[in-house]
Amino acid sequence: MSWVRLTSARFHIRLTTDAAAEIKRLQKEVAELRKANENLRAASIFFAKELDHPSTR
Repeated sequence: MSWVRLTSARFHIRLTTDAAAEIKRLQKEVAELRKANENLRAASIFFAKELDHPSTR
């Protein structure tokens, strides 16, 4: 169960449909940004290794 639902249940708060949709959209965006960050981090490591050990062609 998500923290939003737990908090809502604990404090008897009902989210509006718009707020719930916005939270879901933001959670999806965060997941996409984390994946992009992971890819950029991997690319940085790859290119850093290339700079440390340039190939002689």
